[in-house]
Amino acid sequence: MKPLVIFGAGDIAELAHYYFTTDAGREVAAFTVDRAYLPDGDFQGLPVVAFEEVAQRFPPDTHDMFIALSYTKLNRLRREKFDAARAAGYRLASYVSSRCTYLAPNPPGENGFILEDNTVQPFVSIGENVTLWSGNHIGHHSTIEDDVFIASHVVVSGGVRIGEACFIGVNATLRDHLVIGPRCVIGAGVTLLADAEPEGVYAAAAAERSRVPSSRLKRI
Repeated sequence: MKPLVIFGAGDIAELAHYYFTTDAGREVAAFTVDRAYLPDGDFQGLPVVAFEEVAQRFPPDTHDMFIALSYTKLNRLRREKFDAARAAGYRLASYVSSRCTYLAPNPPGENGFILEDNTVQPFVSIGENVTLWSGNHIGHHSTIEDDVFIASHVVVSGGVRIGEACFIGVNATLRDHLVIGPRCVIGAGVTLLADAEPEGVYAAAAAERSRVPSSRLKRI
């Protein structure tokens, strides 16, 4: 396996470095960011180079890249850097945790980031540039299209199609055989029982503070 260059110098880049080196056995050679965001000094004991120069210092014929960004701008920023790295000639590496139950027939597309305790059932299809944070259930015969970010403890029932560039929040539940249109935001704790139109935003009602303070509760 080629050494890896990680795009990013924040929390997700730090996590990617940890997972790739400790679990996947990959060597990380450097980090890269746009020149305008170049920090002083190194990161995780490794050099941080300007993306505009990375192909000269860590060429794509001898290095792979991973884009360690979140769902900023509804995943568009991660897609922009993915496309730029691919255009520069890099292969985009994927990570699937050894603590993930992955039963799908094919691996995820490039730049996948699938963390521990995910259950990916048989006949699931996962596109490129998809992040599955820890602890999700992805039901059989479901399809996750490109550029999706799924937070933790989401239940995707069987036969669901999630369109490109969606964000699915913590503890959301998607009923079986739904179609989630592209660029939807499904908020934390939402239970979705019907198809979601493209660019839909779905939010659960937030909990309200009780008028009774905790000091007056008698049964706790």
